[in-house]
Amino acid sequence: MTTRPSPFRRPALWLASFAGASLVSFLGFWYRYLQDVVTGQHHTFVWRAIDEWTGAIYGTPLVVATFVIGWYFPLDRTHWRKSLPIHVLALLGFSALHTSLNWGARTVLYPLFGLGSYDYGAMPLRYLMEFPNDVIFYLINQVIVATFRYYRTMRDRELSLAQAELRNLRLQLQPHFLFNALNTISATMYDDPAAADTMIAELSELLRVSLKTVHTQEVPLRAELESLSHYTALMRARFGDKLAVAVDVDPAAADALVPSLILQPLVENAVRHGNVSLLGQGRIDVRARRNGDQLTIDVLDDGPGTTTPQGNGVGLSATAERLRLLYGDAHRFSAGNASNNPVGGGSGFAVAIAIPFRSCAS
Repeated sequence: MTTRPSPFRRPALWLASFAGASLVSFLGFWYRYLQDVVTGQHHTFVWRAIDEWTGAIYGTPLVVATFVIGWYFPLDRTHWRKSLPIHVLALLGFSALHTSLNWGARTVLYPLFGLGSYDYGAMPLRYLMEFPNDVIFYLINQVIVATFRYYRTMRDRELSLAQAELRNLRLQLQPHFLFNALNTISATMYDDPAAADTMIAELSELLRVSLKTVHTQEVPLRAELESLSHYTALMRARFGDKLAVAVDVDPAAADALVPSLILQPLVENAVRHGNVSLLGQGRIDVRARRNGDQLTIDVLDDGPGTTTPQGNGVGLSATAERLRLLYGDAHRFSAGNASNNPVGGGSGFAVAIAIPFRSCAS
């Protein structure tokens, strides 16, 4: 059948099964005892309690057993022909064991509580009498298992699709950056060979660092800052002292997990659209702070801002989409002119990100 690991080894399942069996037993006890009270039968409290609550004790492993059978032998369209004989045998065994345990437990407990000997009647007929109720109980358990399997399959499918989309977005970012970097080196090669040589060396280091996390969606912020340092060194080789990049990171945020390759496209966007490209001299600020259970990252340039829609470029749009896939509603992303952006601080274009704070050290 399926080789998928069973989720039914968790203690929570046993607790939930016991709670469910206890609830069913309590409801059965409540119904039968009140029926006795209504019909004028007295002193049946202990009797009804034993009849119903013993089921909660041995009902727990029986419930878990039916769940496990349903998990490994699903009654779906693909497997039902092979699984059905197993379930028929399991149902017969379950009903026989359930009825036998009823008889055994009550035979022991009735005398202990002063109720005399227990008479279950003609046992062959008892097995037949209990069987319809056991069929209903068994089928309800199989519906629960089938529902859980369907939910888990859909969740895993959505997760796989999201991971595939994340990989595609990362692959989209890397060639985009590489193309821009090679164009920059090409434009510098004839005017300043020494600077071009330095840029090639920094690009090589940046690619080496990036390859370490090619299969990782999140990395410590300090590792992302290392990647960013190679990119900023590459840009300084081109612009020299005319480009100032100020990185201000809260020490408490250094171990925070962040999406890999999150800072480079934001700084690249600031370089391309800020004053350093437009006027030949400019400044970019990168800030990271821990605010309670959130990590905030801000990237701000001193350029004239923009009139184009938020996230119009490949880097910004891909970054926004990756954050959505990784964190859903637990993140915030905004990009726009600084006067309209939470970063504030005057003119320029600002990107503000807030994601859940999770430390790689925890």
